[in-house]
Amino acid sequence: MAEIIDFAEIQEARRKARARIPERENLERAVQLMRENLAAVAAEMADAPREEQAELLTRVERLVAMIRYGMRMLGEPAAARWNAGG
Repeated sequence: MAEIIDFAEIQEARRKARARIPERENLERAVQLMRENLAAVAAEMADAPREEQAELLTRVERLVAMIRYGMRMLGEPAAARWNAGG
């Protein structure tokens, strides 16, 4: 029994996969920049006066949430473990 293969579907799937590569690279770069920003905020917080620490903590929380979201979008398994606290 023969199976009919729709080459148009296969070609379309390949085209879509190739189009996603630049998007993935951009997302990976964005997550890396957020990680660097998080490290900078953490370093700033070490010497920050008490009255500035609440604002810095808010920035940390937002960055962590965005990094976690980006990791999930990238399909990184560490995002699930990080979300679970481990």
